[in-house]
Amino acid sequence: MRRPTFSIRHAAAQGGFTLIECMISMAVLTIGSIGLLGVFGLAVKASQTSQQDMIARQLASEAMESIYTARNTSQVSWAQVNNVSNGGIFVDGLNAVKCAGADGILDTADDTSCLTASGATCPNSGVECLTEPGPDGILGTADDVILSLSNYQRQILIAPLLDTSGNPIQTLRQVTVTISYSVPNVSVPKTYALTEYVSAYH
Repeated sequence: MRRPTFSIRHAAAQGGFTLIECMISMAVLTIGSIGLLGVFGLAVKASQTSQQDMIARQLASEAMESIYTARNTSQVSWAQVNNVSNGGIFVDGLNAVKCAGADGILDTADDTSCLTASGATCPNSGVECLTEPGPDGILGTADDVILSLSNYQRQILIAPLLDTSGNPIQTLRQVTVTISYSVPNVSVPKTYALTEYVSAYH
């Protein structure tokens, strides 16, 4: 009589994750997701103020170009390319953003009220304003939107540069144009500063 033979098969090792491994991976994934949400929040906040930031950069560049124009056209002497407190023509401190007066130079004593695209005086005592297309999407029609820049202030600070001995360089000055402006949902005003060196020569 033949005895039956039994073959013993070893079960292959079962692969998989334990509960602890799953919990650890979920914790890592959660921390990563929270980090991504924080970056997303910063991106949304930055995009909300991007228009105001661009306007601030443009206002600073416009003032710097005004200084170069004053120097290049010889409308004013090199000594006058300075703040009023130092015998120059550029007003001291933060001031409302107005349009250039008769001298064609920004931030001087003769600055005047700005006009809209249609020729009317800008709101808020003539502070510079932008005209944007209204609901019809066409600029120059009756439904245009006037955006006042009354939340912006501009300061031009002109300082002498010193040589290695501490003496002022007579033909070179440092010009810093600072724009201070408020944005919605931010309690502290933002600032944008543009600094360049201006020489007496052009």
